[in-house]
Amino acid sequence: MQNFWLMKSEPDEASIEHLVRAPGQTLPWTGVRNYQARNFMRDAMALGDGVLFYHSSCPQPGVAGLATIASDPMPDPTQFDPRSPYSDPKSSPESPRWLLRDVKLLRQTRLLPLAEMRQAPELATMQVLQRGNRLSITPVTPAEWQAVLARLAHPPAAPAA
Repeated sequence: MQNFWLMKSEPDEASIEHLVRAPGQTLPWTGVRNYQARNFMRDAMALGDGVLFYHSSCPQPGVAGLATIASDPMPDPTQFDPRSPYSDPKSSPESPRWLLRDVKLLRQTRLLPLAEMRQAPELATMQVLQRGNRLSITPVTPAEWQAVLARLAHPPAAPAA
């Protein structure tokens, strides 16, 4: 059974455009430093799972593309780099705390802004839309996945006059 995920990235660090230009259109999803998000990558994600590539902490947050999980979990090397903002001195190569998964581009999409997502009743249950949600990786139900795909297939509605 295929799972679906929303994975948040700050566009100045790793945007959909970075993914488009990356070798093999694949990027390592580094820098996850939340245990629940790490556990999703370790225990629940599988090769081929669908990903909503979400731009966060930017002027216009929202879904910017579709991707797929392209690797098994592996240690995130940024945890061992003292120059990295994601360095974790308590982690060691013998016992790494933090993992990554490679993410491969399926396609760049129009931006589906957070505001448009909030107006869609069929997306009301999405974790990213819940107050206080700060997780960088959240599960997406098959119905939510299909609703996002349907919205991406159509241009946004024109604002009411």
